[in-house]
Amino acid sequence: MKRTNYRLMRGVATAAALSILVACGLPRSGPNKSEIFSGSVLKEGDAFVLAVDDRVNQIAGVTPSLGFSSAFVGAGLSNTDTIRPGDVLGLTVWENVDNGLLVGNGLNDATINEVQVDANGDIFVPYAGAIHAAGKSATQVRQIIADFLAQQTPDPQVIVRRLAGDGASVSVAGSVGAQGVYPIDQSTRTLAAMLAHAGGVTVRPDIAKITVVRGNQTGVAWFKDLYDNPAMDIALRGGDKVMVERDTRTFTALGATGTQNRVAFESQTITAIEAIAQVGGLSSNMADPTGVFVLRNEPEEIARQLVGDNTLIGTQRMIYVLDLTQPNGMFMARDFAIRDGDTVYVTEAPFVQFNKTIAAITGTLTQVGAGAAAATGISP
Repeated sequence: MKRTNYRLMRGVATAAALSILVACGLPRSGPNKSEIFSGSVLKEGDAFVLAVDDRVNQIAGVTPSLGFSSAFVGAGLSNTDTIRPGDVLGLTVWENVDNGLLVGNGLNDATINEVQVDANGDIFVPYAGAIHAAGKSATQVRQIIADFLAQQTPDPQVIVRRLAGDGASVSVAGSVGAQGVYPIDQSTRTLAAMLAHAGGVTVRPDIAKITVVRGNQTGVAWFKDLYDNPAMDIALRGGDKVMVERDTRTFTALGATGTQNRVAFESQTITAIEAIAQVGGLSSNMADPTGVFVLRNEPEEIARQLVGDNTLIGTQRMIYVLDLTQPNGMFMARDFAIRDGDTVYVTEAPFVQFNKTIAAITGTLTQVGAGAAAATGISP
């Protein structure tokens, strides 16, 4: 009688356990393929689901490029020899007497730093007075100062150099060796030369972005393009602001991958295959290689081309499907470009849920058997 009660109690408990598993579901990393497909506009959702092929890759697998506009590229090199109002000059004077006008006893030279050219284009030099410097070269100003001083001290030697100031100078900030304000001179008239003068970039060159602000214009280019495309090594202008920063683009990896995380781009372009590899690849114990999805919001122009519907208005939700088991599936994934903000999701293989169900049932039955045995006094 006890044995019959034990079997009855175990059967009832098993049925109850199965009902709970069906009702509540098992833990998993995210939706399965059928649940994602149900989000299609052809069913109950509002997203377009597209299998990735050569046509889709040609339209959607494009990474937006950076580069300076024609206004930046067309600007010629500035004449750095001409002094302008706002420039700051440095003066050094040598005198051939023991106690000169500017040079003290026991010294060989006198240095006057930060002599600013005023709004009228003038500078003031002790014992030489006001000198009009704007529109002249440093060599011309040097000679004028020397001529004035020569009237009061024998054969003075003068050097005039341009320093950073409000005139022809550029501010460089961000990920560079030495941030600061630098004058545009003969050796720093281009962007690449100025960056080198500022200590170079301190982030990886292939993910360094350069932003140049000139008045109400802004241009952005990749650092490597300054060398790969000489036209991008633009001429600088006084007042330019240069910012160097690391690429801030990211994508999100979820599902049956080695790592589930928000991931930074490690190069200018990243394909779907590279994105998967960057997060540790597909999980060999869980991933379904037929269910690799890329979720993205596509602008109206691209969405219309993909769907073939010119009536679409505004940004559209797209779900791209990559089946790595197809004969050319790996090639399609290799050619599909990941963009900023994309979500890469890999579904679990069907057998994973099956194994979870069996494991849950087996564990439940073990506990049920022990409980039933305790209740009836019979060993399971």
